Amino acid sequence: MANLLVAQNVSKSFGDYTALNNVSLEIPEGTIFGLLGPNGAGKTTFIRIINQITYPDTGKVIFNGEDLKSEHVQMIGYLPEERGLYKSMKVGEQALYLAQLKGMSKSEAQKKLKYWFERLEIGDWWNKKVQELSKGMAQKIQFVVTVLHEPKLLIFDEPFSGFDPINANLIKDEILRLKENGSTVIFSTHRMESVEELCDHIALINKSNKILDGKLIDIKRDFRNGTYEVGIETANPDVLKKELATKFTVTKAQFRSLGDELKLRIQLQEGHTANDLLMYLTTQGLVTHFVEVIPTANEIFIETVKRN
Repeated sequence: MANLLVAQNVSKSFGDYTALNNVSLEIPEGTIFGLLGPNGAGKTTFIRIINQITYPDTGKVIFNGEDLKSEHVQMIGYLPEERGLYKSMKVGEQALYLAQLKGMSKSEAQKKLKYWFERLEIGDWWNKKVQELSKGMAQKIQFVVTVLHEPKLLIFDEPFSGFDPINANLIKDEILRLKENGSTVIFSTHRMESVEELCDHIALINKSNKILDGKLIDIKRDFRNGTYEVGIETANPDVLKKELATKFTVTKAQFRSLGDELKLRIQLQEGHTANDLLMYLTTQGLVTHFVEVIPTANEIFIETVKRN
């Protein structure tokens, strides 16, 4: 898979403060790439470098096979965390103005705005002033003007902030549809459940350094540790728990079920397999629950940041 954007050894300092330290990233074309990290990690600086709002001190960015240059801005759509609509301007004329800044003709912008306003059911907002809209409504408008010119790269910084669950789900579905239609997406958020739902690849930046990078599914495989949640109905739960503790690492588990069975979290030791555990459990009672504990993006984020 070809890369749409490559950052090579990018560093950026502001006075004595290092915002990015020798960061290299490869963002494959047609994927959703999660750019993650605690507050102040360097994510926003990296996004500003891509948008040429600021420039790296060292290193370079390659976009679509070329060194990043000013005309590439027309091929990028950026939805910043801090929204920037003009409050006293009418929604329709502002959307037209922003579309034309991205190189669209007025007639082309009107046609595509009509499509998007109908698609998101916001057609009656055209003559409203932005100051009349709620935060979530204004974000819908900014989402539209971000994607309107069909850029090759879309950058969404906390795109669900201020949305109710229904509209957050609506925008999530639109982001997935844009990816299916060929867009490449950089997605920056602190909402790890959104990372699980959307991202193909992730990179984690902490204190200006990249500390984790790769396909999300491969990272999850690397962090799995042979732990299973188990529910079992047995005549002697205390006895079984003690016996299991001689073979495995056993702790109490908490998951929802319809019964009051013994609930355990069991980590396999070297030389044991999931089949070994399951076969043993079936000799001890009725197994009602047996699920491998796959680390979540949130758990990976916390563990990696703490470790580094």
